[in-house]
Amino acid sequence: MTPALVIFDCDGVIVDSEPLTLTLLRDDLAQRGLALEISQVTSLFVGGTIASAGQRASELGATIPEGWVPDMYARIYALLRLGVDVVPGVLHVMDMLDQAAVPYCVASNGRMAKMEITLGQHPALWARMQGRMFSAEHVPAPKPAPDLFLHAAQTLGAAAADCVVIEDSATGARAARNAAMRCYGFAPHDTGAHLSAEGAQVFHDMNHLPELLRL
Repeated sequence: MTPALVIFDCDGVIVDSEPLTLTLLRDDLAQRGLALEISQVTSLFVGGTIASAGQRASELGATIPEGWVPDMYARIYALLRLGVDVVPGVLHVMDMLDQAAVPYCVASNGRMAKMEITLGQHPALWARMQGRMFSAEHVPAPKPAPDLFLHAAQTLGAAAADCVVIEDSATGARAARNAAMRCYGFAPHDTGAHLSAEGAQVFHDMNHLPELLRL
């Protein structure tokens, strides 16, 4: 069945920002006594917030000073302003959604300021997402709580059971499951086992998504 609303995650699904931010986070934590491989950083922190990353890193032995969260946001924003690519194929998916008159939006644990930087670099993408951007800042609890997805669905007039979520993190897939929404898990670089473990149907190429959505 064609969905009533498609909810995209932002980082790693619409824009390819995660390699930049995860490398920055890895290097910062190494200086604070927590040496991790990039695969470990990905597993531990993708899909969360900077605050949750700091808390988890502290539990693992990193020395996280007061003021670390706003400092990291400032450094991440400065890095992202240098340029972020759109995930290949996602604009084609949105074109097909437009042609089929299926509404869509973006719902991210990231702040609105971050989406303004990453999405705003691409005028065609930025224009089509106006009024359709939702941040965890807008709700009581971030993913994996269902709040953000339910807020987006309610705002855009769609029932949860009729929504589809596109996610690349286990945290996001769990949030979709908690919201009783179908989830397609985007895994361009691995098997996506972390997504299927949360109930998502895994796909590896954005060009395959229109078929999954029955467009």
